[in-house]
Amino acid sequence: MQQIRPKTLLRLPHVIARTGLSRSEIYRLLKVRAFPQPLKLGIRAIAWDEDAIEQWITDLITAA
Repeated sequence: MQQIRPKTLLRLPHVIARTGLSRSEIYRLLKVRAFPQPLKLGIRAIAWDEDAIEQWITDLITAA
C-alpha cells in the first residue's frame, strides 16, 4: 500500500536550493512562463508546490 504524502509548499530559499538556480533566474523564467508559477500566500508571500518543482526538475532532466 502506497503511503500518501501531504502537500508541501516551498519558499524561495528552498526552491533555490532544490533547483540550483539564482533568485533572478527563477524570476526571469517565471516571466516567460518557463517555471512553475508560485501560489500567493499573502500580500508579500509566495510559495511553490513541491510536486510542481519536482516535476519541473524531472522534465528538465528528461529533455537533456
